[in-house]
Amino acid sequence: MSKNLLIIESPAKAKTIQKYLGPDFNIMASVGHLKDLPVSKLGVDVDNNFEPDYVTIKGKGKILSALKKAGRDADAIYLAPDPDREGEAIAWHIAQELKKDNQKIFRVLFNELTAKAIRKAISSPEELNQDKFESQQARRILDRLVGYQISPLLWTRVKRGLSAGRVQSVATRMICDREREIHAFNPREYWSLTAHLKSLKPPPFQAVFFRFDGKKVDLANKEQTEEIISETKDTTFIVSTVKKKKKKKNPPPPFITSLLQQEASRKLGFSAKKTMSIAQTLFEGVELGKQGQTGLITYMRTDSFRLSDEAVSDARTFIDKRFGKDYLPLKPNFFKSRKGAQEAHEAVRPTSVDLEPDVVASYLTKDQQSLYNLVWKRFVACQMNPAVMDQTHIEIQAGKAAFKTSGSVIIFKGFTLLYQEAVSDPDAEKKKENQLPLLSKGQVLDLVQLEPAQHFTQPPPRFTEASLIKALEENGIGRPSTYAAILSNISSKEYVILEKKKFKPTELGFLVTDLLVKGFPDILNMAFTARMESNLDRIESGEVKWTEVLSQFYESFRKNLEKADREMKGESVTGITCPECNREMVIKSGKNGLFLACTGYPDCRHTANFTRDEKGKILVEVNPDVGKEVGICELCGKPMVIKRGKFGSFIACSGYPECKNTRTAEPVSTNVPCPNEGCKGKIVERTSKKGRKFYACDQYPECRFAMWEEPFDDVCPECGTKVLSIKQKKNSEPLLCCRKKGCGFTRPLSSK
Repeated sequence: MSKNLLIIESPAKAKTIQKYLGPDFNIMASVGHLKDLPVSKLGVDVDNNFEPDYVTIKGKGKILSALKKAGRDADAIYLAPDPDREGEAIAWHIAQELKKDNQKIFRVLFNELTAKAIRKAISSPEELNQDKFESQQARRILDRLVGYQISPLLWTRVKRGLSAGRVQSVATRMICDREREIHAFNPREYWSLTAHLKSLKPPPFQAVFFRFDGKKVDLANKEQTEEIISETKDTTFIVSTVKKKKKKKNPPPPFITSLLQQEASRKLGFSAKKTMSIAQTLFEGVELGKQGQTGLITYMRTDSFRLSDEAVSDARTFIDKRFGKDYLPLKPNFFKSRKGAQEAHEAVRPTSVDLEPDVVASYLTKDQQSLYNLVWKRFVACQMNPAVMDQTHIEIQAGKAAFKTSGSVIIFKGFTLLYQEAVSDPDAEKKKENQLPLLSKGQVLDLVQLEPAQHFTQPPPRFTEASLIKALEENGIGRPSTYAAILSNISSKEYVILEKKKFKPTELGFLVTDLLVKGFPDILNMAFTARMESNLDRIESGEVKWTEVLSQFYESFRKNLEKADREMKGESVTGITCPECNREMVIKSGKNGLFLACTGYPDCRHTANFTRDEKGKILVEVNPDVGKEVGICELCGKPMVIKRGKFGSFIACSGYPECKNTRTAEPVSTNVPCPNEGCKGKIVERTSKKGRKFYACDQYPECRFAMWEEPFDDVCPECGTKVLSIKQKKNSEPLLCCRKKGCGFTRPLSSK
């Protein structure tokens, strides 16, 4: 029987660790947290120093019993959940359950799953870190106090299933605030004037107007631009200034969690959630043939740029051998972490620089390979010499007008030989470097043409996943380990949607944010949330007691909670006047989505659907069928009328809210017969729960035929499949396509 019990967090690591520790260790997994606050109640005694009521998580009882049994037979217990706050909490709870008199319980931290790191951690175990555990406990209780006490207000005022969160609500507010900035933005016209020039030697090049009569000029309109052209077109273009200088571009730092998420989003198109999921598999270990289960990267939840001396030394040796001494700095490159970073952790790096991406590629999935390639190259590149460029700045005088241009040539690639950072501005990738001929002061140039161009200033862009993570980090909101969950949560609650890979708030997101900003100004305040994150760091470093932080928070939160309970109405003002009684209309939530309702209810029952224009102005939606009577309610005898909700038209009793009888509106038929054998139904247009149009048999639920594309009544000439689909791509002719996977038959719709 094993003398030592090693408890890890994820069973996926067991095989990797067992390989290095051998039969003296019995390795078991907790499979995440074993204990947590109860689901069915608050679970925090706010009147007794915020005492938490931890319970065994549903479904984890058998795991806990097995760990206890194994613990009783072990001489020593080693607790090795992940080396972060959550892992410390898991270890703490396990220790409380397994501890018995005279039994040794150790904490071990695996920052990477390699033989050396695992054996070193086992040979020099640590004690449980109470400060780190209490920091996690404070965060958990804070999130529980906010989520479990604000969310019920949203359920009763807006709709069930909504949630509020200490960090997620701030992230949603940032997206809503950005959208309102876009709505409020007024484009400003401006012009540019480009001179297309050439000298005796190629290539021709371009220079941009920037100064007139010695003063910097911003061209505001067409008339001003044409005046400059008139003054300039017949003058001689002469090179007035040539400035050359060498510029260094330093390598980027190794990855921390947030930078890995941002770069994987920009370069690979991965969501933060996907990035962390793939990184977890690379950390836990991958089967590498004869080498067996091997951890490929260090722990992926970190905010520190620190690298071990051994890792840096290995990288420098590799660079020297692979690229030569010109690419190796005299001293290792050092990157300073932000204030408060957990320096006990390393940056995200490969566990061995010798495990090159090409070496392990055959053992990895495509996504694993892509992410590992990113981590490996970024790590090696961070220890290489800077790139060196020759930059040339040219000024050209044409009468009183001055034009300027610049260009650069890389004379030493440095780290860019291996790694190029993704740019945060996608448009920047489209801009080509200006190639300049050899020019000298006083040289006369030939003018090919003067090209005026009208432009308009652009509103601030919507957030992408990468730019939102960057903004959250810069403002101290949340922590890298939480970003993936935050972005996933605000999308799943339908507070925001991703439109062309950019976050756009929904009307529900606007409504909930407005209610929370009014009712809980501190919770929705970025500076306040950032201070709270800082306080959690201070708890971990032992500077402040966790109960003090919670007490200070809860004093004002309780008052806001009581006030919101009295005053929150669950509606948002619009400035629109009711056409029937001249009272104000507000945005409210119903079971079919958001709508406009008169504040004079129940005296005035006028409602309407709405949309917004590009400036965010609310527009009352006019539908000639809305309000039309279509039969009698079988429950109360009042007329049934057509209404329009979030997912399209529906039929409802005019006696609402006393009678809440509804049914779906009649679906639109395509007159295409259902292709299922023996079915006599027709395919009709329907709308999914998320508002997406699809097509299904009108004999549902007896027949469950459905398809996303519009159906076409024909048979595939290649495989005989009945009913083709119509596919419409932007700026191209519609195609008829076979529905059968793998067939591939297509033809233009016009040739039918």
